[in-house]
Amino acid sequence: QVQLVESGGGLVQAGGSLRLSCAASVRTFSSYGMGWFRQAPGKEREFVAGTSWNGGSTYYADSVKGRFTISRDNAKKTVYLQMNSLKPGDTAVYYCAADAWGVGKVEVSSYDYWGQGTQVTVSS
Repeated sequence: QVQLVESGGGLVQAGGSLRLSCAASVRTFSSYGMGWFRQAPGKEREFVAGTSWNGGSTYYADSVKGRFTISRDNAKKTVYLQMNSLKPGDTAVYYCAADAWGVGKVEVSSYDYWGQGTQVTVSS
């Protein structure tokens, strides 16, 4: 069983930055691909960013490319999402997820474990 706990969300003005963290409680964290997703009210959960088990491959939604960066520290069993140049359209609950196949790609169905989410609100 994998438990994921997100932190770092909050209220920020447009143009500002936040860094989200996701701490995992699993011995084999370094074998999991990790992803960040978000869900705004009334919308489906959407992919934001993903990283393979060793961080060698990263993937981003077109809407966040150049603004968001995903990274991981396997020694700390933590994955991060650095969010810069935030826009009101980035407002959502952000979730991290773990992919047992180690890939960390786009599809929601690829992920086996999910955190409880952290709210990010960007004011204009």
